[in-house]
Amino acid sequence: MRDFDYLAASAFTQGIRANIAYPAESSVWPPRVLTIAGSDSGGGAGIQADLKTCQELGVFGMSAITAVTSQNSRGVHAVYPMPEEAILSQMDAVLGDIGAHAAKTGMLYSKDIVKAVASKLDDYGVRKLVVDPVLVAKDGSPLFRRDAVNALREDLLPRALVVTPNLPEACELLGVEEGTIRSVSDMMEAANMLLRFGSKYVLLKGGHLEDEAFRGLAIDVLAGGDGTAGMQPLTLSGPRIATRHTHGTGCSTAAAIAAYLARGFEMEHAAREAKCFVAAAIARAVPLGGGIGSLWHAAHREPAHGLQ
Repeated sequence: MRDFDYLAASAFTQGIRANIAYPAESSVWPPRVLTIAGSDSGGGAGIQADLKTCQELGVFGMSAITAVTSQNSRGVHAVYPMPEEAILSQMDAVLGDIGAHAAKTGMLYSKDIVKAVASKLDDYGVRKLVVDPVLVAKDGSPLFRRDAVNALREDLLPRALVVTPNLPEACELLGVEEGTIRSVSDMMEAANMLLRFGSKYVLLKGGHLEDEAFRGLAIDVLAGGDGTAGMQPLTLSGPRIATRHTHGTGCSTAAAIAAYLARGFEMEHAAREAKCFVAAAIARAVPLGGGIGSLWHAAHREPAHGLQ
């Protein structure tokens, strides 16, 4: 075991502090992120993945649990939505005292929960909002009621700094058949279409893409910048890692973006850094259980990935 390098840790801490944009009501370190999402009993996704991500990236993570799921590597066994008042009470407790430099939403399950969360975020003036439109679990189990999709479009996306759908989620939000987005050019068009719902940015994740022109690459598309559609999107590319153990990828990506935003990073920088962080976690994914294993969130600081 290596000795802990306190000088390096101190330098890292000072580097984080230098890049933080604090909200007006507080200038106290560390940067803080509130995740409003479901609990995954298996530890791979949901608030468990979000809090691991925040800790790894030097951010203090807090949570408001929207649902308790009984799940493991093989799938979702049951979903128990929290009452609205319980969700809002958690948000009041955190935002009314500790505050948050950024917030991230995940599984919101129903129209009423979406609307209540959106209104509460307005009450506290949360502006750096990352919306992960969690609709389906990795095994295909639905994590939302049908009425939640319209509420996401109408109530939450207009409040988002960035929305981070994968391809199936993008198709659901756009109201088109799954599988419609088949190429990187399709992704660019879809990302610009998603901007019309009101978020300032869209990060469209291409993990499901099967484009022969980009074989071996994992392509994401970042669109936006001034809140209008029609801008030329950016492509963020990295090696496609051959593994089925990707449980928690979407949650971790959105949480990493929120963490970097809380630290004061601009959107493009935050998206690129989040992609690197998650790629390392996928490369070291752990085959827990008999199904789809989970990311290893500490991988970014292990020697194999060039970080000490």
